[in-house]
Amino acid sequence: MHTVIPHTHDAPAAAPVRSGAVAVVVGTGRSGTAAARLLHHLGASVRIVEKDESRVSAEFASLAARLGFDCRYGSHSAEQFAGADILVPSPGVPVASLLPYLDASRPPEIMAEIDLAARCVTSPMLAVTGTSGKTTTVSLCAAMLRAAGKRVFLGGNIGTPLSEYVLDVAAGEAPADVLVLEVSSFQLQTCTTLRPEVAVLINISANHLDYHADMQEYLDAKFRLFALQGPDDLAVLQSGMEELADRYALAARREFFDAVRRFPRTALLGSHNMANIEAAWLACRAFGVTQSQAAQAVEEFAPLEHRLEKVDEVAGVLFVNDSKSTTVDSMKAALESFDRPVLLLCGGKWKGGDLVSLIPVVRRHAKAVGLFGASREIFEHAWADVVPMSWDHDLQTAFRRMTAMAQPGDVVLMSPATSSYDLYSNYKERGEDFKRNVAAWKAERDD
Repeated sequence: MHTVIPHTHDAPAAAPVRSGAVAVVVGTGRSGTAAARLLHHLGASVRIVEKDESRVSAEFASLAARLGFDCRYGSHSAEQFAGADILVPSPGVPVASLLPYLDASRPPEIMAEIDLAARCVTSPMLAVTGTSGKTTTVSLCAAMLRAAGKRVFLGGNIGTPLSEYVLDVAAGEAPADVLVLEVSSFQLQTCTTLRPEVAVLINISANHLDYHADMQEYLDAKFRLFALQGPDDLAVLQSGMEELADRYALAARREFFDAVRRFPRTALLGSHNMANIEAAWLACRAFGVTQSQAAQAVEEFAPLEHRLEKVDEVAGVLFVNDSKSTTVDSMKAALESFDRPVLLLCGGKWKGGDLVSLIPVVRRHAKAVGLFGASREIFEHAWADVVPMSWDHDLQTAFRRMTAMAQPGDVVLMSPATSSYDLYSNYKERGEDFKRNVAAWKAERDD
């Protein structure tokens, strides 16, 4: 038997922010904007720090003027952070880079936007982290909970900041029965009070080593998700993490999952997605979701864009957009999802990982590899003489090279195993470019 999580928890014991406290928010993206709005609502004096004033949207500038934010632009300095009681950094800004500018004799409390917002909620939280598959897993959780008739907020790192939810509820919107949150290592590193009733770690491998000091720091960040849980809470982890769970002294009840096909009727590809589904089921079962309700949600669940997304099949060649693949492990999962020859498109800004470990998988699944953009030397060094390999400066040229080799029954798979920041603003832009190339190739064949 499993224990069902209560549907409410106690209201915050004290105000999350002292009225009049000086709160410095670094960055004016969606997360920073939401944090600044919530801090203002809570009575703080809000100061905005942004290195590049050109990043500030007209909408944010208007909001800042209307609410009276103190906006300070330009390279970081001690003056920008002077007198700060609270510091909310953008998730993309390493905290270590800000420490030299803080007053060591009176350091501010550093908190992630999601941690700030979590101090203001009473609905139970289901939080998911992991190296890859977080968005698919939280989306599955939301679908399962909704299939059980629950009102769900889905947000965090997936798109909608939790602070926006708090402000909506304060404005009169009905609270959710369950808050389903995707949480990144960047966010977790500055979480000190976040305590989800159900916390899920779907997998972990080398990632973001261009941000974190080392793998240990990355691990420490991920396991902060469980740090405040108690024996009435639930920790869901991938099988094989038992030793890590002991090392980090998890106090919550533990459940471990494997990539089983409990719900075979699904459009999701690959054993990694079977693991994501199982993790979501174990997490949602704790909120009273039945197996039949979960099965219905899984059957109706559509694969998410840019995540092993089937773009088209033309003349027997399947085109798959896995632009969200930014790690070696996610590329491995993508390759293993197909039992037909793969023409693999990869490359971009390297984030770390062990490509040599993929040699058996590449030999087994890849017909050829088309590199594009940055990291050419890393891939070529790792896979020399393993598989036919080429390199082109841009995706379009590499795509054309791979499609020229494609035969009926092949898969043209873009699964880069890198970030997109060499050629694109984000992985979505990279995925859209791949889809444009597929559409153009198809149109040429139809002429």
